[in-house]
Amino acid sequence: MTAFTSVRRTALGALTIIAGALLVMPAQAQNYPISSGQRATAQQVSERGVPLEELAPNAPDSYTVKRGDTLWGISGMYLKRPWRWPELWGMNLKAIPNPHLIFPGQTLYLEKDGGYARLRTSRPGAAGEPETVRVSPRTRSDSLVDSALPTLKPHLIEPFLVEPLVVDEQTLLRAPRVIATTDERVLMGSGDRVYVRGDAASPMLAEAGEPRYYRVFRNAVALKDPMTGAVLGYEAQYVGKAELVRGESFEETPNGKGGYNAEYVPATVDLSATKEEVQAGDRLLPAPARAFMSYTPRAPEVEVDARVVSIYGSSAVAYAAQNQVVAINMGSEDGVEPGHVLSLMTKGDRIKDTTDKAKPMVKLPSEINGTAMVFRTFERVSYALLLEIRNGVRVGDRLVNPK
Repeated sequence: MTAFTSVRRTALGALTIIAGALLVMPAQAQNYPISSGQRATAQQVSERGVPLEELAPNAPDSYTVKRGDTLWGISGMYLKRPWRWPELWGMNLKAIPNPHLIFPGQTLYLEKDGGYARLRTSRPGAAGEPETVRVSPRTRSDSLVDSALPTLKPHLIEPFLVEPLVVDEQTLLRAPRVIATTDERVLMGSGDRVYVRGDAASPMLAEAGEPRYYRVFRNAVALKDPMTGAVLGYEAQYVGKAELVRGESFEETPNGKGGYNAEYVPATVDLSATKEEVQAGDRLLPAPARAFMSYTPRAPEVEVDARVVSIYGSSAVAYAAQNQVVAINMGSEDGVEPGHVLSLMTKGDRIKDTTDKAKPMVKLPSEINGTAMVFRTFERVSYALLLEIRNGVRVGDRLVNPK
């Protein structure tokens, strides 16, 4: 094998590199959700593209994707309104039907024709030619699905993909709980061992098929709709991670009468990556499976008129800043999906008109305050990252379809 091997790659195949040999494997990523609205939009512009006036002033004629790039960043490089990315990418639907699969090393070409622009992965005039990507041989298995371009900077949202948990109050109350610590300590941290008791109907067992990795939570704070006061769910406070060492069991001990008693023994759990110190009463829930979290930034297909419910992790802070996360009062049952881009609106303060002798109260108009992207949804609540804001965001601020 030469030092570099050229491999033709499409979105229907991912490369698995094993012992220096290149094998073409089916890409599971092609099954990641693409909404019917997103696909319909892409189909509509597959022959046309987007109007030239939608392009960013300095949109490059070609761009080679680099490690560290994000889908949102490239969208903003090409478009005045980055959430229209599916339309610009839609023209390539026949060649690459899944917009999630954009990789470092891939070159994007901007084609302008008849007042419209299209983005391709082959040079204009080279229609039908598949892209050639140069890949170094490796001695370990490595799926390119994992190297696909993320939508946002991973460090901004990865903690929140596992930290926020919106449940009904009973789910947390029924979850296994910490009942004891080693050395009779009150507070425990990463590397420490604790003992956990499960619900009578679902004890913690170290058997095949049972969860081994858990997340530790505390408290269940009600998330209330700022408009109606209705409880949308309960947000559990993330404390850390845990690994099950031994499951719950019963041990027989002599009872002094020639017989034995069966005594309950709680599960043994080791703590890791604790965000706060763990204490008796904290609850454990199975850790979710690692998921591929790249999604396409786009405008919602449904009408959105949401409100900020809370600023995540900052209950004592009145205003959220850029790159912070907020919870909003619309979720999956309202049609909100990861990747949806929303415009933030100011609340519109009420002020006293001191220029009028009567000094009446006047409500100032709401103004566009920036952009947020939804990255995690629950039934009635979603979490969004504040991408670009002019002023601080507070509870009650509106989020609407991007203008």
